[in-house]
Amino acid sequence: MTTSLRSIPRRQVLGGIAASGAMLTLSGLAHAKMPIGLPQAPYFHRFKLGDAECTIVSDGQLPLGDPAAAFLNISKEEIARELHDNFLPADNAVLEQNVLVANFGDRVVLFDTGMGTDTLFGDGTGKLMSTLKQAGIDPAGVDAVVMSHAHIDHCGGLIADNGSINFPNAQYFIGEPDYAYWTDDSKIPDNYPARPHFLAQARKNLLPLKDRIHFYKDNEEILPGITVLSAPGHTVSHSIFMINSGGKQLCYIGDLAHHPVLLLERPRTQFAFDTDPVQSAESRVRMLTMLAANRTPLLAYHFAWPGIGHVAKAGDGFQYFPLPLQQQAVGSI
Repeated sequence: MTTSLRSIPRRQVLGGIAASGAMLTLSGLAHAKMPIGLPQAPYFHRFKLGDAECTIVSDGQLPLGDPAAAFLNISKEEIARELHDNFLPADNAVLEQNVLVANFGDRVVLFDTGMGTDTLFGDGTGKLMSTLKQAGIDPAGVDAVVMSHAHIDHCGGLIADNGSINFPNAQYFIGEPDYAYWTDDSKIPDNYPARPHFLAQARKNLLPLKDRIHFYKDNEEILPGITVLSAPGHTVSHSIFMINSGGKQLCYIGDLAHHPVLLLERPRTQFAFDTDPVQSAESRVRMLTMLAANRTPLLAYHFAWPGIGHVAKAGDGFQYFPLPLQQQAVGSI
């Protein structure tokens, strides 16, 4: 007589399963445990912007350390409250470095280039060339490199330590005041944070390329679909870029705001690396007000990966709403 599984008491079935598992383990037939320390997944994200295919690659995380040392004219208690309320650590402000590569079909444009080999902020930076490779992007295929400003973490990836050009076929774009300021030892204040690093990296990466640099102006369409919007203060000619393709729009805001909480909830909070903190705050309020009013999606270089989202007015400040990772189009709503 055949006994159906349904007629066997549940405890007996479970006991049999457990015994079988024990026998497999004892006989060596069970799978080994997964090893710890596997590598991270490739650090890139691709999406469509109108007719353009965009890829965000990472130069790695940039830890600032104690937030109170970087974010000024704000009390330590207020910093702690804002971070606590947003479930962020209070002892270390960690920034991302989100590098945008926009492929328009007839040209490939890369925005900002990371730290290069300088380890001022630790050895977790300088990943750009490897993440470009992981994303299937050939540096030799980049037609234009657009820099928001000449800080170490934005121009640091242009020239390799052996003197070779990382993007050999590109034209380069930056504001002339930034180029002149950060390559001139006499212009950078003696008390500027990590001054020797900023001067050395600007000289290393910008001076060899001077003949290939186009110095952009405010409201200039430097390439089809890419328009410069001056937003000075973080540096003397810091700029953001409105990118248009196929009726869709994205604003690359560079360092208009480094932190999605500490520089948005109270947008006139100052940042230690600003050349003119008051002017920087005014640029931040002006541009974020425009982006919020127009519901324009933005890409922030230092916001949490991958840095795409919207800002909306919230009292006297703003709130950042990150967009989820997606492969469909990003554009104005």
